Amino acid sequence: MSAPTILLTGRNGQVGFELQRALAPLGKVVAVGTADCDLADGAALRALVQSVQPALIVNPAAYTAVDKAETDSDKARAVNAVAPGILGEEAAKLGAAVIHYSTDYVYDGRKAGPYTEADATGPQSVYGQTKLDGEQALAAATPQHVVLRTSWVVGAHGGNFAKTMLRLAGEREELKVVADQFGAPTSAALIADVTAHIAHRYLQQGATGFPFGTYHLAAEGETSWHAYAQFVIGEALRHGKALKASPDRVHPIPASAYPTPAQRPTNSRLDTARLRQTFGLHLPPWQDGVRHILQQIL
Repeated sequence: MSAPTILLTGRNGQVGFELQRALAPLGKVVAVGTADCDLADGAALRALVQSVQPALIVNPAAYTAVDKAETDSDKARAVNAVAPGILGEEAAKLGAAVIHYSTDYVYDGRKAGPYTEADATGPQSVYGQTKLDGEQALAAATPQHVVLRTSWVVGAHGGNFAKTMLRLAGEREELKVVADQFGAPTSAALIADVTAHIAHRYLQQGATGFPFGTYHLAAEGETSWHAYAQFVIGEALRHGKALKASPDRVHPIPASAYPTPAQRPTNSRLDTARLRQTFGLHLPPWQDGVRHILQQIL
């Protein structure tokens, strides 16, 4: 029996980079980046799927410049909203499934506790709206889809908050970081490993009876951006990295003191019970993933 073909987009992103490793044991992975196929080009995207003929499409590619999306909405919409629908349509023709990624930004961030998949959405930014539109376009195109909503992604490959904090702590003696937004830093490696677990089950089981749908995927626990920054700097110092700023020199500020073009959710916490129970998974504390990434980049 020949190995199944898996089409992977966004190979150069934080999650796409890790997915190349995690999916490799499951079949032939055809990994593409923007240079190979621009997701904003619908015709090229259709041609890609038709030429690869995958059994499974995994789509971490996205327009993730949250603030820039406020003025570059056409490009954000093409990549985040239209492309997932196209992938779903082409997958349906082949009888293939799609695993797609979304975000806590589909919520308004005003709920007191963690969001469940059943909670009402209410995106507050162009980025959040286009990601929600993409979920809906995919669902309309094919029932054979899994949407994984995640938050605060961090990886050893690519740019992210942790790397920014390390750079700034190396340049400045004091930092100011938002302290009234909450979530769970989620490692790209964890996202990739969970994806591989789901993909393996689908490729073994097939579509019949498979629990398609939307799931929340985030590391266990919660923190603020401020406490997250303190953790990253403290771990780096413990590993012997020379920094000008120490954790006690990271000062908390309200989000209102750091205005951005796009509004961020105050509450990015995601309830992962449905994912854990459905797929029999344990999601480790966010600190574990961040420590592992810091060991790699330090």
